[in-house]
Amino acid sequence: MELRTTRRGFLGTAGLASLGAVAAPLASARIEPTPWGLKLGIATYTFRNFDRAKVIQMVQQVQTPWISIKNTEQQLSLKSTPEELAAARKQFDDAGFKVMSAGNIDMTKAKTIDDLRPLFEWAKTARLPMLVCAPTHDNLKAVETLVKEYDIRIAIHNHGPEDKHFPTPESVLDAVRNLDPRCGLCMDIGHTARTGTNVVDAIASAGPRLLDMHVKDLADFSAKESQCDVGDGLMPFPQIFRQLKKMNYQGCVDLEYEIHADNPMPGVERSFSYMRGVLAGLASA
Repeated sequence: MELRTTRRGFLGTAGLASLGAVAAPLASARIEPTPWGLKLGIATYTFRNFDRAKVIQMVQQVQTPWISIKNTEQQLSLKSTPEELAAARKQFDDAGFKVMSAGNIDMTKAKTIDDLRPLFEWAKTARLPMLVCAPTHDNLKAVETLVKEYDIRIAIHNHGPEDKHFPTPESVLDAVRNLDPRCGLCMDIGHTARTGTNVVDAIASAGPRLLDMHVKDLADFSAKESQCDVGDGLMPFPQIFRQLKKMNYQGCVDLEYEIHADNPMPGVERSFSYMRGVLAGLASA
């Protein structure tokens, strides 16, 4: 990708250079749940080292209602009984969250509809509208059958150069092109950039098949380990947000913060502050 600039350059690109508060929280400002019409949320994989009660507390601190729950033992276990799932979901609901999806769920070992059905039963019991998932080309038709039966959408997550099934958004789009429209893409922009794909162009190409998005930033588009706080890297967020707005994107833009797992909140809050600042500037431009 050629879009290499700095955090300060992003602000200039978005016409925000005069907004000194972009990179810092505005304590007196009301937090808009859909800044510039975008659902700015969080993937709770960010808080994978914590139990459900602590996750809820940290998401409340972030002040976003939009969440994608990670299927960990502590947050929303695939091994839970229906009663346990109902109780867990009630906790998220009572906290005021809008649960948009869960995952990423590994489907690579499933070969048949019977193998996959427990995952959809789990999703139905937990009242999940969508599964962010990692199927294979071989079982994708079986997945589609269950999507139709349960009316639960799937968003296939691309995982970059290491993913032998779906490394790029294009590989997902090619696979779902002739499937039910409830089968689509969860674009991870960090993994996308690492494949050499232009992120903004990929968003435009995905169109209505873009059902979900995981966002992160990288200091080096060729290095997975270079993830950094959003706004400190090379990701062209103003252009990304403009493209999403242009196409009237209705899914979530979920921060998936994969670094500092034992103490993620400083980086999470800094990342949200930057994104909210950029979106506020775009909205007022």
